[in-house]
Amino acid sequence: MKKLIVKGGQQLHGEVTIGGAKNSTVALIPAAILADSKVRFDNVPDILDVHNLMLILESMNVSSHFNCGNLEIDPTQIRKAPLPGDTIRSLRASYYFMGALLGRFGEAIVGFPGGDNIGPRPIDQHIKGFKALGAEVEEKDNAVHIKAGADGLHGAEIFFDLVSVGATINVLLAAVKAKGTTIMENAAREPEIVDLATFLNNMGAHIRGAGTDVIRVEGVPSLKMTNTHSIIPDRIEAGTYLSFAAANGKGVLVRNLITEHLDPFIAKLKEMGVTLEINEDSIYVPGGDKLSPVTVKTAPYPGFATDLQQPITPLLMRAQGSSSIIDTLYPQRVKHIPEMQRMGANISSKDGIITVKRSPNLIGQTVEAGEIRAGVSILGLALMADGVTTINRADNILRGYERIIDKFKGLSVDLKIVNEAESLHK
Repeated sequence: MKKLIVKGGQQLHGEVTIGGAKNSTVALIPAAILADSKVRFDNVPDILDVHNLMLILESMNVSSHFNCGNLEIDPTQIRKAPLPGDTIRSLRASYYFMGALLGRFGEAIVGFPGGDNIGPRPIDQHIKGFKALGAEVEEKDNAVHIKAGADGLHGAEIFFDLVSVGATINVLLAAVKAKGTTIMENAAREPEIVDLATFLNNMGAHIRGAGTDVIRVEGVPSLKMTNTHSIIPDRIEAGTYLSFAAANGKGVLVRNLITEHLDPFIAKLKEMGVTLEINEDSIYVPGGDKLSPVTVKTAPYPGFATDLQQPITPLLMRAQGSSSIIDTLYPQRVKHIPEMQRMGANISSKDGIITVKRSPNLIGQTVEAGEIRAGVSILGLALMADGVTTINRADNILRGYERIIDKFKGLSVDLKIVNEAESLHK
């Protein structure tokens, strides 16, 4: 595991360019195995999740090559194989291979998903969708066994009991080659789902309604790529840098973002009193504003993203008063709280409500990144603290934030990553 060394008292100044969306990329890579041709992506983030997914592809005899944001995948020699349990359990998004393998082979054996421990994230809606399409699903030996019936997958009407990004994507991947028409109601509306549908449609799929709560999929027999798919900018990475710029910046330009994807987040910053200069594909944050407390309540898109409730926390600690966060999606997403408390932050959680108060006396400590967003929120706080903060398990941050050293250097901030083995010998 890696450690991130953060010297406090550093203000952000300069510009940063946002990379491709992690939450798109981790669905697009499994989707690539549905193609009967080579697949090419650009604007691919250089994060650990991408490299872990490439290892899974390799286990199925699918070659891939990643270089400078460009990823080429060749699924033409793919072999049907159970997916490696260790890799699956370390990366929750690998469960998208359930839908992709079911769509490609009519069968999938996938280990139970892992990833960040942020509370229960059941896959019952995924299984409900697969069964509606004509698949039999069995859970045994710590894996999910899914197999289409003798006549293959067929279109169906599916109403999700709750809005689920994962289930919407997985059923979409399975349905795209199924016979007939599939209608998904109460579907998730996230921009990453639109990105996935755009990719599939450009290969010959017939998907309508992505971005609304009703998605219609007319199955096709084959998918072939004719042009490179450019992944949308990462709205969560953009929101993270905007939050840090507003909390601890003196002139920060955030480039390569789609402002519409950030509407609820931007609205909350304005409610706090943050000055924003919004351009077509960038936002400038002058910094130094007097801030008011707010209440943040997460919700499925187009609501306030759960992935941004932790990154906004350092900013809330600058406000004059007490703010509240209610995470309706993952109320157990609180791994950052004890670590921040050790640094002197005035933050607590009770009965599903996180309370964040002004915290002027922050001190650097040795803390732990329990998961991606918790880790990066601690990084933002460490920059506001006195002294040096050492963040253990920094690999969790690197799973979701690419080239973090270089990007912060462009913001006049010096960070250092060291391997735990190195630090033991010093």
